[in-house]
Amino acid sequence: MKGVRQVLLVVILGVGIFFLMQTTLQSSVVVGRSMEPSFQEGQRLIVSKVAYKFGEPEIGDVIIFHPPTSDQLDYIKRVIALPGDTVEIKTGTVYVNGSPLDEPYINDPPRYAYPQQQIPTDYYFVLGDNRNNSNDSHTGWLLPRENIIGEAWLSIWPPSEWGVVPDYSSQ
Repeated sequence: MKGVRQVLLVVILGVGIFFLMQTTLQSSVVVGRSMEPSFQEGQRLIVSKVAYKFGEPEIGDVIIFHPPTSDQLDYIKRVIALPGDTVEIKTGTVYVNGSPLDEPYINDPPRYAYPQQQIPTDYYFVLGDNRNNSNDSHTGWLLPRENIIGEAWLSIWPPSEWGVVPDYSSQ
């Protein structure tokens, strides 16, 4: 009887840990080249699904979300502008609230322009780090807050890329 109780306790504990992990973390695979050079196609990330339960996304955060334009795979992009901010892209530079954005995570500046726009409440402006090869907010859509799954937290594959995702939020 004691052995059965111990097995039952271990099973219950295992199920509890499983459900806790499912509600707090998610694995995500980078599809495409839109986040190069920061993330490569096939790179596997752990996403914190609770990161934005206690706070809001910040400029520089890398997020995973359901794209507002289709029912395709989840997207990975970087938050560029927050609700209430103004964003503009001209002469290869992204401006947020009139100030140029310091972007050490891109290789090539954008070769396109985006007219100044104020971001509405509950929406975010997101861009891929591969500015000239990304389906993102510069193509005409904004990201609703409700579509955000979580923040990219840890790179777990390939082993050469293992580590915490760099934080550029303090800009």
